[in-house]
Amino acid sequence: MFKRPTFIRAAAMLFGFVAALSVAHAQTPAAGNFVEGKQYFLIEPAQPGTVDGKIEVVEIFSYGCPACNAFQATMKKIHDTLPANAVLTYLPASFNTAENWPLFQRAYFTAQALGISDKVHDATFDAIWKDDGSLRITDPVTHQLVKRMPTIEDVAKFYARFGAKPEDVVATSSSFAVNAKMKRADSLLRAYGVDSTPTIVVGGKYRFTGRSVGSLEQVVPLVQYLIAKEAGAKPAN
Repeated sequence: MFKRPTFIRAAAMLFGFVAALSVAHAQTPAAGNFVEGKQYFLIEPAQPGTVDGKIEVVEIFSYGCPACNAFQATMKKIHDTLPANAVLTYLPASFNTAENWPLFQRAYFTAQALGISDKVHDATFDAIWKDDGSLRITDPVTHQLVKRMPTIEDVAKFYARFGAKPEDVVATSSSFAVNAKMKRADSLLRAYGVDSTPTIVVGGKYRFTGRSVGSLEQVVPLVQYLIAKEAGAKPAN
């Protein structure tokens, strides 16, 4: 979970994030015994929380966030276990400028506008944090931030692997539509009360993090609990 100005602090926080989840596992409530104000938090005022009539489950993330990269296996479980009345969406954060989050936010909305976001989502994490390295923000040896951060032109070259024309990527990235989505995303993050990543928001009303829920194993049960709560059904205990 990250609210971080420097990568050195980020590395320490990632270790703390994993360690805190491990320690908290023994104190985690049984599935379904979730308490508002402890495992999850109410968003006031509530924000719009449906997409095409389905309850929206939002991951607030950044490609530049190592905790978000580590969280992707859990996100896949959320996706694979969503009930028919829910839909998963993503909201990129930009509040860590030191680690190029505004660029990655722009890249996400550009991919969305070009219709390739599903194709590039996992691959973008890999390009930053794994063997690909074409969008790397840290040196693999020193683990310090690189002196030259990725640019939108680098993103365009990367997206070309998935069928996008580089010139279209660059042009779309500075379009009115993408700029408007970035402004809306920043505004929505403030309305959600989010200052760290990854954070999950359900139905525009409920917010939680891996740290607040206590263990990664409880993330999916809590998502399902909150979907049922929002749908008006009695959540399973």
